[in-house]
Amino acid sequence: MTALRIETPRAYRPFLTPSRYKGARGGRGSGKSHFFAELGVERNLLRPGSRGVCIREVQKTLKESAKRLIEDKIRDLGVADQFEVQTAEIKTPGGGVIIFQGMQDHTSESIKSLEGFDWAWVEEAQTLSARSLELLRPTIRAPGSELWFSWNPRSASDPVDALLCGPEPPPGAIVRTVNYHDNPWFPPELEAERAFDERTKPDRYGHIWLGHYEPVAIGAIWDRLMLHRNRRDQPPPMLRIVVAVDPAVSSTPGADEHGIVVVGVGQDGRGYVLDDATTRGGPRQWADRAIACMDRWEADCIVIERNQGGDMCRHTLESVRPFLPVREVVATRGKHVRAEPIAALYSLDRVSHVGTFAKLEDQMCQMTASGYEGEGSPDRCDALVWGMTELFPAVKVGAPKQRRLEPDYSNNHGGEARWMS
Repeated sequence: MTALRIETPRAYRPFLTPSRYKGARGGRGSGKSHFFAELGVERNLLRPGSRGVCIREVQKTLKESAKRLIEDKIRDLGVADQFEVQTAEIKTPGGGVIIFQGMQDHTSESIKSLEGFDWAWVEEAQTLSARSLELLRPTIRAPGSELWFSWNPRSASDPVDALLCGPEPPPGAIVRTVNYHDNPWFPPELEAERAFDERTKPDRYGHIWLGHYEPVAIGAIWDRLMLHRNRRDQPPPMLRIVVAVDPAVSSTPGADEHGIVVVGVGQDGRGYVLDDATTRGGPRQWADRAIACMDRWEADCIVIERNQGGDMCRHTLESVRPFLPVREVVATRGKHVRAEPIAALYSLDRVSHVGTFAKLEDQMCQMTASGYEGEGSPDRCDALVWGMTELFPAVKVGAPKQRRLEPDYSNNHGGEARWMS
């Protein structure tokens, strides 16, 4: 066979390493579909007899599939003489095949028809249901088989995000965020569209072009633009750091998420979200995680809500490390009411996230002036609010936008800030 030359952008090179799970997430124009279409053609050439399936959650006709794109790649790579393009499938070297199917039409019985396939590519994977993902994963089981996912994220709760970007992704999974700037063949026509959306759709731009989650719930007190415009790669020198904990009320699986967020105030007077170490499990698990964060970030205290757990929260921490500096806080208002002063701080561009905290930000953008609109409990968001309230106690709801709040640490007794307007 004549040597096949496929140019691969730098951002996609990790996907050339064998792995059971490969996921490319990002916005429009990143080249995700083009890469996986070429990867499918390459795999069927290098492994005669290989069988692959291109999947969408819903596929009513072949026009909605990747079939045309794969046909184009076969032609562009100059290997059309080794493939046989048929109406519903593509025959490949060595008796292999590439087929195109919608998962929504499968049952636990019909999915067995894919058991001999050694690669599956899920397009628009953000729409894949939990049921479909549960059916697909154990079905693609041939030796050396791989599952590929390409998607533009909608929410941290989408099944593909929960699987590949959650706290415990599958071992060895290769997951990368890729966007238009990672595509060396990004066309000028799309650049014009991108620039237009950047000017005219600032609230949607991050989702469309940068692979950020869908903006916000109606009436949300945080929005994606607010979070993205002040994002930083590195924090400045810090004046104070605290670890904030919102322990779960129940130890029931699924309701035992303990919000643990690390926040600080920099020498520039700004607030910084430094880490989201939220965990599940019993009291000892969250206590160990919170204390580990305190050591890692050299925080001066742990701020913890005591409403549900009472003195047990402090006792749990002190059972791990006696004489630990703990600030107990008591909720006297609703979650959304407590959050509004901190959201006001964000609206003044006084807080930056150091990196991206997908699940935390997802919860923040579901917090409205009427309550929390997301699923479950906003434990991460609550922890953030407790930590920021500890650092910025003088922020008021509806503070005039022209007012500039500056921390004054010249007489800093007990690690708290005084404020000057």
